[in-house]
Order: sequence, then structure tokens, then C-alpha cells
Amino acid sequence: HVQLVESGGGLVQAGGSLRLSCAASGPTFSSYAMGWFRQAPGKEREFVAAITGRSGRTYVGDSVKGRFTISRDNAKNTVYLQMNSLKPEDKAVYYCAAARIIGVGEGEYDYWGQGNQVTVSS
Repeated sequence: HVQLVESGGGLVQAGGSLRLSCAASGPTFSSYAMGWFRQAPGKEREFVAAITGRSGRTYVGDSVKGRFTISRDNAKNTVYLQMNSLKPEDKAVYYCAAARIIGVGEGEYDYWGQGNQVTVSS
């Protein structure tokens, strides 16, 4: 079983930066693909970014390309989401998730963090 604990969310001004972290407690972190999703009030959950387990290949959603970067440190069992040039529309609850097989659909992920609120003021 994998437990994911997210941190780093908060309030930031538009144009600012924020770094989310997701620490995994499971023993096989490096074998999991990791993803970030977000959900704004009244909207569907949206794929943000994902990274493969060992190769570190990354995938980023169209809405955040050029602004967000996903990375991981397998030695620390941690995945990161660096968010730059934040916009008000980035306001959402951000979820970290782990999957055996990387994908962009939330149904493909087996474990989820509790969610972390990111608020971007105009």
C-alpha cells in the first residue's frame, strides 16, 4: 500500500510560483508512475502532469505547458510539481497520485493523496 502526503500549497499572487511536494511512504516508489491532477470548484478533475517511475519521462497537460514542471527524487520517495507564472485559473485542489502504468486518466491511478489547495489571487 502506498500513502501519499502532499504539501506546499497555499496562496500566491498571479505570476508567482509555488512548489508542491508529494511524499510517498510505500516501499516501491520508483516502480510507480506519478501524476498530478487538479480540480477547481464546479469543474471536472483535470490532468496536470505525470512522470514515469524509472526513466523519468514527463508528460504535461496543455493548460500548463511551459509553466509547470514535474520531477521526482526516487531516493527521497518524493515527486514535485513546480508551478511558475501562476494564473487565477490555476486555483484548484491539487492531487498527487500513483499508478502502475502511466496515464492521463484519473481512473488509471491506484493511490491518491489527500489534496492540496492552491489559491491564486488576481
